[in-house]
Amino acid sequence: MNTLLNTDQIRSHFPILSTKVNGKPLVYFDNAATSQKPQVVIDALVNYYSHYNSNVHRGVHTLSQLATTAYEATRQKVQKLLNAAQLSEIIYTKGTTDAINLVAYTYGEMFVEAGDEIIISAMEHHANIVPWQMLCERKNAVLRVIPMQKNGELILEEYAKLLNEKTKMVAICHVSNTLGTINDVEHIIELAHKNNTPVLIDAAQSVPHFLVDVQALNCDFLVFSAHKLCAPTGVGVLYAQQKWLDVLPPYQGGGAMIDKVSFEQTTYLGAPQRFEPGTPNIADVIAFAAAIDYVQDIGFEHIAAQEQQLLAHATQLMQAIPEVEIIGTAHHKASVISFNVKNVHPYDVGLLLDKYGVAVRTGHHCTQPIMAFYGVAGTCRASFAFYNTTQEVDYFVESLKKVIVMLQ
Repeated sequence: MNTLLNTDQIRSHFPILSTKVNGKPLVYFDNAATSQKPQVVIDALVNYYSHYNSNVHRGVHTLSQLATTAYEATRQKVQKLLNAAQLSEIIYTKGTTDAINLVAYTYGEMFVEAGDEIIISAMEHHANIVPWQMLCERKNAVLRVIPMQKNGELILEEYAKLLNEKTKMVAICHVSNTLGTINDVEHIIELAHKNNTPVLIDAAQSVPHFLVDVQALNCDFLVFSAHKLCAPTGVGVLYAQQKWLDVLPPYQGGGAMIDKVSFEQTTYLGAPQRFEPGTPNIADVIAFAAAIDYVQDIGFEHIAAQEQQLLAHATQLMQAIPEVEIIGTAHHKASVISFNVKNVHPYDVGLLLDKYGVAVRTGHHCTQPIMAFYGVAGTCRASFAFYNTTQEVDYFVESLKKVIVMLQ
């Protein structure tokens, strides 16, 4: 597809991009929060509910068989997307947060004891902080934090010093949702494994932007959300190496994950069923397959090139505005720019940009420790996707200049 379609053609696949907000054409720069959905994904949802709506894994009738086949076909596409070694290593969850909680609870119950240590970084999303804090509180363990520099890069020399015989898990974001920093997870994983410590990668902000190969990374766990990859909300993925899935206990109990149940004892199926109790989010999982096909047809090389062009163009224009301060200037970034207008609350900037039809995020972006590090209450965040254009960036910057004049 990428050899045949330009950005205008790609944009025509997304119905919402023709929307007007406050009488202005929508400029959607909140892609780090959630991506927009192409028509093929919307059609997949409608097709399921219109033609073969049924529960999965439970029925011998035709509709159930059709639904089960489509539901499991998505798992195969995710396996290939991540280059997982085995299909059973792909676990469906509700999202990145749910997947991290699953690992923190199951792994923590089995392997973490009082005095043990968990390492995270200073730039983690709350979803990769709070579950580990809760684990540490339950087990009387210790949370250690990799510090970062003012440019938004981790100080890996300090990380190396934190690793010791008590370190039971390293949980790190691949890409910061606030700063856009692309962390050197290969090096982080290598050092952890030399210490015989498993690693969980929060890939919520990396899988949508470039290819992630779990076998090449050799990570133990990796998590992401479908809705940031042009798929519906309510679906996430936990990749885990089979050696961990073979020993971790169930996270929740219910139907579909059991081998035999009696009032005296219950035995469980293996992965992935052991970790997927109850009726799943069938329709959205099926539509997730359409999203994977769509982005792969466009090509991740095209996606990455387009987004890096937008990032460079926006950064250059914004650096030329004296009142704007960009927060997070790492050498390797994904298409995210956090910024503030001097002496103006980010909420006011975001509210006024919305009057021009420009959608950006404002607040702490579920990264309050980052805000504390930079000494700010919050930031505005513009985050770009492959369906955005340089013309939209130009309009956003011109709108920002008008907003600055209004607020001075």
